[in-house]
Amino acid sequence: MSYSITLIPGDGIGPEVAEAARQVVDASGVKVEWREAAAGQSAFESCGDPLPEATLEAVRSTDATLKGPTATSKGIGFRSVNVALRQKLELFANFRPARSMPGLKTRFDDVDLIVIRENTEGLYSGLEHIVVPGVVESLRVITSRASRRIAKFAFETARRQGRSRVTCVHKANILKLSDGLFLDCFHEIAADFPDIEHDDCIVDATAMRLVSDPHAFDVLVMENLFGDILSDLTSGLVGGLGVTPSANVGEGMAIFEAVHGTAPDIAGKGLANPTALILSSALMLKYLGEKEAANRIEQAVYTVVGAGQVRTGDLGGTSTTDQYTAAVIAALG
Repeated sequence: MSYSITLIPGDGIGPEVAEAARQVVDASGVKVEWREAAAGQSAFESCGDPLPEATLEAVRSTDATLKGPTATSKGIGFRSVNVALRQKLELFANFRPARSMPGLKTRFDDVDLIVIRENTEGLYSGLEHIVVPGVVESLRVITSRASRRIAKFAFETARRQGRSRVTCVHKANILKLSDGLFLDCFHEIAADFPDIEHDDCIVDATAMRLVSDPHAFDVLVMENLFGDILSDLTSGLVGGLGVTPSANVGEGMAIFEAVHGTAPDIAGKGLANPTALILSSALMLKYLGEKEAANRIEQAVYTVVGAGQVRTGDLGGTSTTDQYTAAVIAALG
């Protein structure tokens, strides 16, 4: 079977890691017709729009999308392309696994967590205004529809992957209406999954427990901002953003991306680590039903990193992006 995949190279090191992931997917034996599309600073500079309609149409019309990192300025400038993609395309679920990688020295061994984040509302709704000079108000939107939808996604993910427990992360002790609603919806959906254990934990207590005993959790589900923060924390438990994949999933479409930055200081120098996007491409193949190829890609990455002979600078090595990519392809067999 052949698949049509949109490839968004992105900015900074994005084109380098995107090309590496493309080569690995092609080497896996899965037949892919790639369709390249632009987004981010590079798109803004070329056509005046950081998220052209042609890119949205490409995402809608292909089987899946693989996306490199895109630049977003702080405070001023155009809105985050990532947030815009998720909201315009109703990619309501962000899926971020954090799994220990053989050979990488971290504080904890055998970490295996999944963070599931509601992607379309909360503070990231972008509803801000100036009340009076010096006073800004940001609205945090929580709806029962989105809360039930993300809770169902979390339980379905747990069941599909053979996980035993889902934890709802919240701040309902303070945000009694908004997070109270999110928590109520979670418990309502939990009743439909009697085979999966469920509990809840306040977000600050969750953060403390994650850095002291990450094995206490399995699947965690939460609203947008909490998910943004804690998914980066769990990535830090297993080696950082450079080695953790991510997926944004909606009804009938999905974007798989590296969530690390564009690293403009090393862009074009062949120093970028493509691991996160390569592993994101493996998630993409699983989404498409190509589990055997996806598992081989994951194992190839673990083999190369575990051997320790070919690693990029951020992983303690001296290899270039191309050398690392070639080693992963060789490990595919």
